[in-house]
Amino acid sequence: MTDLLELRNVTKVFTSGLIQKTATTALENVSLKVSSEEPTIITVAGESGSGKTTLAMLLLGFLEASSGEILYRGKDIRTLKGPEKMAYRREVQAVFQDPFAVFNPFYTVDHLLSVPIKRFKLASNKTDARERMVEALTAVGLHPQDILGRYPHQLSGGQRQRINVARSLVLRPKILVADEPVSMVDASLRANILETLQKLQRDYGVTIIYITHDLTTAYHIANSIVVLYRGNVMEAGEVEKVIKAPQHPYTQLLIDSIPWPDINRQWRKSEVQVREAEGSHSGPGCKFYSRCPHAHEKCRATPPMYRLSQDQGATCYLYDQHPQISLESLSDLLPV
Repeated sequence: MTDLLELRNVTKVFTSGLIQKTATTALENVSLKVSSEEPTIITVAGESGSGKTTLAMLLLGFLEASSGEILYRGKDIRTLKGPEKMAYRREVQAVFQDPFAVFNPFYTVDHLLSVPIKRFKLASNKTDARERMVEALTAVGLHPQDILGRYPHQLSGGQRQRINVARSLVLRPKILVADEPVSMVDASLRANILETLQKLQRDYGVTIIYITHDLTTAYHIANSIVVLYRGNVMEAGEVEKVIKAPQHPYTQLLIDSIPWPDINRQWRKSEVQVREAEGSHSGPGCKFYSRCPHAHEKCRATPPMYRLSQDQGATCYLYDQHPQISLESLSDLLPV
């Protein structure tokens, strides 16, 4: 069975400067598969600058990979034309961080929802189109009679973000790339939006790529997780295992940074060093080398990924007694 979407050894390098060009590797040799048969929720996590949004832009076709391939139903997305390209555009949708930027203040909500229906010719008449809009709004927990006909400024941030999800849902997507979808929403509304995403995965068969720096929301929504640092995969596996028992020093740092509702629990108990001479380490080897409390000379060579269990792996020489797995096999660690 051909995978719905696949990244094969994808690298993205950005260059800047006119005279003296500099190159920044935002994503390096990342492979990932999304099955067409088993919808799931995969979290891609990491701090700012880890390559999360670059990965999202590549998946959506907004950026072109510097090397490697991104395949949709077995075909390189750069070669898609005609109906195949239209199907890719319809089936791979996005919800972005800012719930305000998507809206044109001069148009009502109806316009935002009707344009994709018209663009992809999904309704035969206005009545059919309205039924699709009503169904999508209801699916994300909104009352259509309170939403349709209103302008963006008449809606709350939470309502706008759920409308963004509904806009994707009218297209009947197979994959939804959700890039920090709750980071700009009030804390009281985050649970509702996350619950909406889970409902889409469960009831509509949508695979969700949930991109976030917030491991607490990742833990509650996802089945599996991929942890990125400076464009490299540090750890991957079942979300409960990775968050409850992180093995890579970077993942441990992220978990240790989570604020807990316990005044007696100390934050950041792990020692994280930065060697000033190597703080900008960008050569071969582990990208976390300059910050890692366990760093040693061997880390100057790029570590492979080691399988720690059936559904957990880490890219760290601390586990060189475990069997290696190729980065192309990363998806084998991710349960559905």
